[in-house]
Amino acid sequence: MATGLEGVQDALLAIAQGQSKLISAVESISQRVSSLEKTRETSSKPNGDAPNPVTTPLVSGYVQTPPLLQADAGTMSPSSPPADVTKSNFSNRVVLTTYPKQIGINPLPMEWGAADPVKRGPVAVIRSGSTIRRRNAIGAHGGSYSVYYALALASKELDPDHKPDFTNTEPAVNIGPFPQWGDPKKIVAMDPWGHQVPWIFKDLMDKEGVDLRPTIAITKAHMKLPELDESVKSGRLVPDGKICLNSHGELAVTKFAVEPVWYLPGVAERFGIDEGTLRRSLFEHTGGMYPELITRSDIKVFLPPIGGLTVYCFGDPAKMSDPSKKLALRIHDECNGSDVFCSDICTCRPYLIFGIEEAVKEAQNGGSGVVIYFRKEGRALGEVTKVLVYNARKRGADLASDYFKRTENIAGVKDMRFQALMPDILHWLGITKIDRMLSMSNMKHDAIVGQGIPILERVELPESWIPADSRVEIDAKINAGYFTTGHRMTEEELKAVQGRIWEDIDH
Repeated sequence: MATGLEGVQDALLAIAQGQSKLISAVESISQRVSSLEKTRETSSKPNGDAPNPVTTPLVSGYVQTPPLLQADAGTMSPSSPPADVTKSNFSNRVVLTTYPKQIGINPLPMEWGAADPVKRGPVAVIRSGSTIRRRNAIGAHGGSYSVYYALALASKELDPDHKPDFTNTEPAVNIGPFPQWGDPKKIVAMDPWGHQVPWIFKDLMDKEGVDLRPTIAITKAHMKLPELDESVKSGRLVPDGKICLNSHGELAVTKFAVEPVWYLPGVAERFGIDEGTLRRSLFEHTGGMYPELITRSDIKVFLPPIGGLTVYCFGDPAKMSDPSKKLALRIHDECNGSDVFCSDICTCRPYLIFGIEEAVKEAQNGGSGVVIYFRKEGRALGEVTKVLVYNARKRGADLASDYFKRTENIAGVKDMRFQALMPDILHWLGITKIDRMLSMSNMKHDAIVGQGIPILERVELPESWIPADSRVEIDAKINAGYFTTGHRMTEEELKAVQGRIWEDIDH
């Protein structure tokens, strides 16, 4: 019996070796064909003649690029491209998708939630020649900026063979590891080892040529905001030379930039749906951009094309995870109009500044102050939708009683921030309790507490910080469940809260 089993094992080994030789031969032929194609591109060809497609050996998962379709009747199409048009540096073979048992596909092992980073394995998503067969993740680095990366390659501004030089890019401070990093239930929306990739996996990158990139970066900086100058003058902030550096309210801060990395089974569980439904929805509603969501059920990691987050830590970062120290925390979702350009239609920038002030005070008192900024513009509905809602509000009566209805009429939902994934960053920072939560949001509160992190005190935005035109927003949110120690208006009372309308503005 043993002899027969050994024979089967020998046969399988021979098949595997044969496949490896076949792959090497196909790659060699493909490289030669690519070289010939580039040589042919440099030769002249009469204007108006379409290039004949090159017949090349195709591996499973590859197809030829079809010739450009001629313009339909009634449209203009130049007989030849302008002389200054940059020609593609791609060959005529396109990898549309891959499959789990496809010849040559050998993804790097990935054991999400393993406490040892080497056992867990790196996140490999780059589609370069040295890495495409070892990929264990779907998507692309950079979130929404991955499109600009593609443009840089297409326009030949970026060398497709470029690999980053990570010299002197190490994190400015040490963080973790914490027990939460090894719990697949606690972190499903980011790579807990993403800040150490070039150093933990250096041997793999050097020996196998696999292109791996960090998804987290950590640095130190100064923060200057005009309101903080007034904070010092009014006495709300006191310069100490360490955190609040001077009389202008300049702050010392540690910054953590984080790109999203989703563990699909864990994300599905957080939303109470099955993984198949999640994959299908992501595939269908990103225009079919990622077919491997359907064809590669063995790959469980996805780098989505969305914005990430930034952590701003005031004081010693080590105190964030120290349960004996007090922690003041502001979770803030992006609002470009208010945060950057100081629109007064909402309370976003006032609450952001208030959160920074309170975080600094906590750090100066010996604790830790943290502000976490998520890229979720317009409640993750996007800025165009938000502005359309503004138009609908301002062309109407702009009553607090209609606040959410205006959004639902346009977007079909009043909020798509889905705070279920938000607490992951808290787990990554080692935070186990929050002494002062600088937020009135019931959704953020419930998501954090639901992940086992207690909140001891909730701090609402003081009345004096609320712009007049943002009463519509804040009163509607309080009525819908936002925290307050004050009066919660009834639906009837909300009808009397009205924002500024366009007739009040001189154009």
